Amino acid sequence: MSIPTRLKTISELHRFNNISSPKHPLISLIDYSEIKPTPVNNELKWVQEFYTISIKRNVVGKYRYGQESYDFDEGLMTFFSPEQVISVQLIEEDLNNRPSGWILAIHPDFLFGTSLAKDIKKYTFLNYSVREALFLSEKEENTIFEILQNIKSEYQANPDQFSQQIIISQLELLLNYAERFYQRQFLTRKKSNHQILDKLEILLEEYFKEDSVFDKGLPTVQEVSQNLNLTTDYLSTMLKNLTGQTTQQHIHNKLIEKAKIKLSTTNLSVSEIAYELGYEHSQSFNKLFKSKTNQTPLEFRASFN
Repeated sequence: MSIPTRLKTISELHRFNNISSPKHPLISLIDYSEIKPTPVNNELKWVQEFYTISIKRNVVGKYRYGQESYDFDEGLMTFFSPEQVISVQLIEEDLNNRPSGWILAIHPDFLFGTSLAKDIKKYTFLNYSVREALFLSEKEENTIFEILQNIKSEYQANPDQFSQQIIISQLELLLNYAERFYQRQFLTRKKSNHQILDKLEILLEEYFKEDSVFDKGLPTVQEVSQNLNLTTDYLSTMLKNLTGQTTQQHIHNKLIEKAKIKLSTTNLSVSEIAYELGYEHSQSFNKLFKSKTNQTPLEFRASFN
């Protein structure tokens, strides 16, 4: 397994892609058609210490996230946060492609002293995987392109006391548009999202089979997401848009469903049921059950007698 190249600065990103030095040390808009990276064994693999926001078309190679890969045959928008490992497997038949698009790189130091330094964490799509790219309409693409060009014009001009805040405002505008476009995508891609919901139901059924939770403990959001080949942020946001509930709430709902069955069809004590469902201490189980049903487990059981 190859060790990823660590890119600490925007300048190192430019050198990695064999393009001229950046005009600004902390922010750069790169023309994707100009990059000429040097692969090792037909692979590029790196980890970066800055954010990148990309909009690309006809990309050479396949981007990989974990065990999943994704083609960029269409115009797609992707987001990467610091410390994400990215790899690209170059495909020989794709080498004649003429890629286009833009890569906006922003070092966290550029955000220091601005409201976005803290607020950027609220944009959960910055942690989505390449499989969870944003599909843009032509109109949406044009909106993003215009903002990117505004950012480029500002950092390439002679900087003054207003430059940083103007760029930050444009960057916030871009992120807010991306948030809106993702919400639109969650609504327009309902079929595939419902398929994910079906897979989640099957997965939780497997988790809560007899002795499974007893042996393994309660499933975590991270475990569920990994089994569905999605990031935790993407899965929870998609479920929230589709069902109004997060991944954690779906896990709890399945647990309560199984608890109700045991309470109404067996003579097991509440402590035994809690233990079988992954709780070492019944108090925590009782608290969750009451919060979800407005009844204690014993009150629920009594309603069947």
